[in-house]
Amino acid sequence: MKHKNSSESDFPKLAAPAQRALAGAGIHRLDQLTRFSESEIKQLHGIGPNALNALGRALSAKGLSFRSEKRKR
Repeated sequence: MKHKNSSESDFPKLAAPAQRALAGAGIHRLDQLTRFSESEIKQLHGIGPNALNALGRALSAKGLSFRSEKRKR
C-alpha cells in the first residue's frame, strides 16, 4: 500500500546541498517554490546554477514558475 505523504518531494534529482538548502527553508514541493523569486532561491546556501536550472525546468514542465521579481523603478 502506497501512502501519500504531503511532505513527499516532487523535486527533480538535486545534489545533497541543494536538497538540504530547500528543506532548511521549509520548501518540500515544487508548488511551494512559486512563492519565491529565482533570486531568493539562488540566495540559499547550497543552491547553485545546476540546481536552479533543474528547478526552473521542473517548474516549467508543470506549468509553474518562480514568483516574478519585485523591482522598484
